[in-house]
Amino acid sequence: MIDFTPSRGHTTLTTTTAISLLTSAFNKPSVFRHHAASPSNRTLSSRITCETMSSSTGTAFPTLRSVTIPYADLKNKDADLSAKIEEGFGPNGLGILSISDVPEFSSLRQNLLHLSPRLANLPQKVKDELEDPHSRYNFGWSHGKEKLESGKPDLLKGSFYANPILDVPTTDMFLKQRYPSYCSSNIWPDSALPELETALKALGKLMHDVGLMVAYHCDQYVSKGMEVDQNESLKQILLRSRCHKGRLLYYFPAPRSDCVPDSDSVSSWCGWHTDHGSLTGLTCAMFKRDGVEIPCPDSTAGLYIKTRTDQIVKVNFLVF
Repeated sequence: MIDFTPSRGHTTLTTTTAISLLTSAFNKPSVFRHHAASPSNRTLSSRITCETMSSSTGTAFPTLRSVTIPYADLKNKDADLSAKIEEGFGPNGLGILSISDVPEFSSLRQNLLHLSPRLANLPQKVKDELEDPHSRYNFGWSHGKEKLESGKPDLLKGSFYANPILDVPTTDMFLKQRYPSYCSSNIWPDSALPELETALKALGKLMHDVGLMVAYHCDQYVSKGMEVDQNESLKQILLRSRCHKGRLLYYFPAPRSDCVPDSDSVSSWCGWHTDHGSLTGLTCAMFKRDGVEIPCPDSTAGLYIKTRTDQIVKVNFLVF
C-alpha cells in the first residue's frame, strides 16, 4: 500500500507477501493505518515501549515497537528465530514483525513513492483509462470508490493496485470471471508514467522475497509443535500463489473544511479492517510539502492495531 500529502498525506507501499510490517495468518488483529511515519528507510518496523499516544478525540493509546529481525538473521536458514516469530506472531503477539537492514530497500522505496503524486496528478482522462470496474477497482486506479465508516465516499485517498509478480496471473476465463479482484491482469500507465511499472515491480519483488524468508521461519517454528506437510507449508503456499497484490496509496491534500466530521475519528484516514492473504507487508510512509520530502508532521500518525483483547495500540517504526 502507499499513502501521501502536505497537511494530510503520505505515501507507502503494501503488498500481499512482503515487508515493512509483516502480518501473519497465525495472528490477524484488526489493522487501522492512520498514516505511517517514516523514521528510517532501512527499517521495516520495530518492539514495546511504555509511551502513550493520544488521538484527536483525546483517547490515549499505548505506543509499541514491533519485534525486529535483522535481514542477515532472516536470510540464514540455520538461524533459530522461533522466539522472535512467537513474540511477533504468536498468541500474545501483535501480528507484526519488522525486518531491518534490507539491501536496496531504501532506494527502491524512494523510487516508487516519489512517483505517487505524479500518478495521482495525471489527467483525469488518463486515470479513467486505468480504472477497472470489473475487478471492483482492485486493479489499476481507484479513487472515491471506497467508503469511510460514516458511509461517505473516501475522496481524500487514491489507490493504485497491481500484481507485482505476474502481469497475467491466469488465462483461465472461469477464474477471471469468478475472482476478478484477484485474477485480473495488471493495467499500467505505459505512456503517461512508464516508470511506475518498473518501480512497483522492483519494490514488490523485494517485499515478496523477504516475505518468503519470513514464511520459511514461520514454518520452522510451527514444525517444532506439529508435523508440517512441506507441500502445505506457508512458504510453499506463497510460492504457488499467483494472486499477489500490491497497493500504492496516495492521500490528497485536504482543505480544513474537508476534514470534518470524520477527522475527529481515530479511523478517519483508513477504516478498521482485517488484512486478507497469508502475509502483508508495508513500507514506511513518505510525507511531502510543496514537492519536498519532510519529516512526519503529525505525532499521532502511524499504524494502529486492535489486539485480540480489543485493545487499541499504536505501533512505531523506530530505529535501533
